[in-house]
Amino acid sequence: MLSKDQKRKFVDEGIKAVKASKVVGVVPLAGIPDRLFQKSRNGMRGSIRFITGRKSLLAMVLEGDAKTKELAKELTGTSAIMLGNGNPFEIYSRFKEGSIKLAAKPKQAAPEDIRIEEGETSLQPGQAVTGLKSAGIDVKIDKGKVVISKSKVLVKKGELISLDVAKALHTLDILPFRAMLAPSVMLSDGIAFRPDVLDINPERTSAEIAQAFGAALSLSLEAGIVNAYTISSMLTKAYRNAITLGIETKAYDSGIVEMLLESAAAHATALNGAAGVNQ
Repeated sequence: MLSKDQKRKFVDEGIKAVKASKVVGVVPLAGIPDRLFQKSRNGMRGSIRFITGRKSLLAMVLEGDAKTKELAKELTGTSAIMLGNGNPFEIYSRFKEGSIKLAAKPKQAAPEDIRIEEGETSLQPGQAVTGLKSAGIDVKIDKGKVVISKSKVLVKKGELISLDVAKALHTLDILPFRAMLAPSVMLSDGIAFRPDVLDINPERTSAEIAQAFGAALSLSLEAGIVNAYTISSMLTKAYRNAITLGIETKAYDSGIVEMLLESAAAHATALNGAAGVNQ
């Protein structure tokens, strides 16, 4: 247990670290395997720092800076303060990359359809076969190997996983769950970023932005809206329309005089040919 002086030192050093960081976040630790937290901490060492401690002390650290005072409300249950200086989206992406797969436990709801594919397994005949059959998996012994004879959805998304199914999945080394250590909120330049904003796919988002831009550009051109993106195309269209109109009306302008002469020469040649005049 920390002494009063140790608590004061912890808070003072924490406040100093918070003020020196561009990005400050709160990371919930409840239900997070310790090995995942240690993996993330080690993998991000040098760019991301975690401050762990009692909730009351962490709250005092955040409340010690006016910019992060509101973050103290995010400290629900066991949590850690995250400090960094990078881009919030890049930081969140690094957290996602550090996620780990977990085995299923009885009475957990399946996060997605859990499907078993037919084919040979690495299991040897024995008690494992009985366990797989108890879970409703069609298995057979073929040339001394345990073979799943038919693919099937063992548990549908949202359904509770039974004890027998949990054991079978463990036997088959199927890990349907994923644990991810991630900030519930990150504060950067006065803006609070939450997972629903941070959890984006860069490639998909870029494609969606490009598609939306294309649609907006087409609409602007059709409606005759002049802006930095449409002006070039509109001027080009206007120029071509002017040329076409000038040729049709035979307007003698320096911009189209050569075209008019070419058109006149072509007509003259055609008339001569029709009249049988040799050139």
